[in-house]
This record gives sequence, C-alpha cells and structure tokens, in this order.
Amino acid sequence: LNRMDDAGVVEFNGVKTAFSTDSFVVDPIFFNGGDIGKLAVCGTVNDICMMGAKPLFMSVAMIIEEGFLQKDLLKISQSIAKTAKEAKISIITGDTKVVDKGKADKIFINTSAVGLIPEGVNISSVNASEGDDVIISGNIAEHAAAIMMQRNDFKFKTKIKSDCAHLDSLVQMMLKECKKIHVLRDPTRGGLAAALNEISKSSNKGIIINNDEIPVSKQVRAFCNILGLDPLYMANEGKLVSIQPSKYTAKILNAMRKHPSGKNAKVIGKIVNDKKNVWIKSKSGTLRILANADVEQYPRIC
Repeated sequence: LNRMDDAGVVEFNGVKTAFSTDSFVVDPIFFNGGDIGKLAVCGTVNDICMMGAKPLFMSVAMIIEEGFLQKDLLKISQSIAKTAKEAKISIITGDTKVVDKGKADKIFINTSAVGLIPEGVNISSVNASEGDDVIISGNIAEHAAAIMMQRNDFKFKTKIKSDCAHLDSLVQMMLKECKKIHVLRDPTRGGLAAALNEISKSSNKGIIINNDEIPVSKQVRAFCNILGLDPLYMANEGKLVSIQPSKYTAKILNAMRKHPSGKNAKVIGKIVNDKKNVWIKSKSGTLRILANADVEQYPRIC
C-alpha cells in the first residue's frame, strides 16, 4: 500500500495479477461525456491498466436509495454493460442493496477488477528513475470542469465534455511498442499535481515539469481563469501519465499519438535526483514547488 500505485500486485504460481477496487459517488450521476455507470467501469479498468495488466474480470455492486427511478437504473446498467464490452472485460459477479429514502444520494457503485500482467512488464511508482521523461496523454482537467459546470448550472455558451474513457487499448499499444515503461498513473482525484507528488514520494525522486508544455484546452483554461481554479489540481478520468527512460520516449509517444486517447500526448517534464518533490518551471526558467493540495478542490467528482 505504501507504493501508492493504482492497483495491488500479487503473484500466483509465477503469474503476476493486478487487483483494484473503487467506489463511485459522482454528482450528478449523468453528465456530459458519461454517467456513473461508465465512470465506474472506466475508473476501475484504468487502475488495472496502470500496472500494465490486461483487465479480465470485474464485480459491480450498487447501493440504491429507495425511490430511485427505474428508468435511470436501466440507463446506468446499460451504460455499464456497453462500457465493459468496449473495454473487453467480463462482469462475473455483483450485488444490489437498497437503503431508506434519505440514507444515500440516488446511487453509489463499487467495482473491483483483476487483470494479468504480461511477462517482462514491471510498472510501479517506485520505479521512477533519474533522467526519465514524463508524458501526459492529453488535455487535463476536462472531467472536473464538466462536472462543475453541470452541477452548478453555469450559463456559459461552451459545454465542456468529460474525458471519461477506458485506457486499456492505449496502454496495450504502448506496451507493444516498449515494455520498459517505469510508471503509469491516471491522474484522477487531485489531478496531475497529486499524481506526480505521489510518484515523487514513492520513488524518492524529484520531478520538474514545464508549465508551457502542459496541455489544457482553451475552453477549460477559460473556465479555470473565470473561477480562479488551477487545472493541475483538477480530476481527469481518461488520461494517463507515463514515465520511462528517455531513449524510449519517442517510440512510446509515437504509439500514443496513433490512438484517440493519446493524440494530444506531450512530454511535460523530467525525473531528477538533485531535487525532491515536484517543481514547475516557468517560461523564464524559474522553479516553484507544486505542492499537494491540503484539501480536495471539489468533492464527489468520481
């Protein structure tokens, strides 16, 4: 657990297996780009993928508030089935519980999954090494911005769409090109800043990222500027961080850009040994520390 990876890894008879569990309480349960069902499958599939594993089997459990609309339950269930089929993961067990009106907020979902790690793949936050490059797979902060916009009913002309997506096929493309990836991480709650700080702490290395290289869409940047938010701390649900030796970076980057979820992938930084923690470099070359947020910017984002 101290590694703070996205999934636990255990070995059975010489075969490495990744296991993860997650609970989803997002509000609203339907949002631009997805719903709580799609989010539950994608979130857990992605945690397994971040260990380099191929997701195989999943459980789904629902806690439902009395009076929840049957049509909404059907819509969510169909979304779960559709997303699991797309991600090629089998839902093999589950559970349903109903609680009294007012004892829950509409519906909560718990998912767990297992997957197999191919031979030769060893991915963990502790593996980040001096000289490694840091890649982000695309524009950040889209999920949090979409949830905030819909929850607060901001009257903006622009409708930001959540990036909610399963990343199994992207990761498989990356590993097919190169198995020497040191770290994979999906920057969900706490955003890119939290993910990098966890990696820095686990590996006891420093990370320097270039502010001008971090991809943020014009719509999300404008949204953040209006509300005084920092996209580095905002949740993503369809992005990943990849850290690998610099000699493999071009090969991995080329593979990522051939996939819809990696078309905007960019190198944003470097792992260093002479500094600890996470630092962000400005255009002028000055460094400031990118601290972990003391409190979550926005609750119930996933």
